[in-house]
Amino acid sequence: MTSTARRLLCCTAHPDDESGAFGGALLLAHQQNIETSIVCLTAGQNAHFRAGAKDSEDLARLRRKELAAACEILGVTRHEVLDFADGGLAQENFYSLVGVLVARIRQLRPQIVLTFGGDGGVNLHRDHIVLSLATTAAFHWAFRPEFFPEQIGVEFQGRRLQVYRPQKLYYSSTPFVSVRAHPELDSAPTVPWSLNIELDSLGERKFDAFRCHTTQQGVIARVGPSIHEHFRRERYLLAAAPGLIEVTKDPGLFEGIEPDE
Repeated sequence: MTSTARRLLCCTAHPDDESGAFGGALLLAHQQNIETSIVCLTAGQNAHFRAGAKDSEDLARLRRKELAAACEILGVTRHEVLDFADGGLAQENFYSLVGVLVARIRQLRPQIVLTFGGDGGVNLHRDHIVLSLATTAAFHWAFRPEFFPEQIGVEFQGRRLQVYRPQKLYYSSTPFVSVRAHPELDSAPTVPWSLNIELDSLGERKFDAFRCHTTQQGVIARVGPSIHEHFRRERYLLAAAPGLIEVTKDPGLFEGIEPDE
């Protein structure tokens, strides 16, 4: 990584999140020569859809391979799958979880950070909610030396960590809500959006990446044909940026980024 490169970090909870929620932004970033990184907190080993996996360990192995294949299509520069318990992020020590993400921000030095909003995304998943809270804290704390001072100066994954100030934090705004066996939640409050991105032909490539997650094809069957329409656009809420700005004045996902010092 060079100090003048533009860099984006996408924080997810499960393999397939990167394609379903953020695939369009990742593809657009790749087109603009922006370095893209994914940090996925779990291997998705406790998913409802299991596609014949022998056990949770086998499902985790399959889902890691599926994520790697999807990242090839999305042009992702690097990805990492951590070993937190699928479905169990709410039981993790919150401060420690934030520290894991702060270390990645200090290592990867992204100007742009993407994650879910506090609603939990299309399926209102509690892992997505905890991820949103932890990523938000990490975004703000990575620049402050009083948070996780033990990281400063330590070599981590090839870089000696220093405080770092990312510039823009975006929440994905879900196009619809679909919670298995809970239709009453379809009208749950969701994150609004400040940016609407029409993907045009990239929508099909995003869908191709999602289909790499073959163990999760039951999701497509459950949602139905409307998924194609929803994959043609992505919406984001600008949740943090330098200065005091109106979210409606944001010129675009990758616009307004200042060069690193």
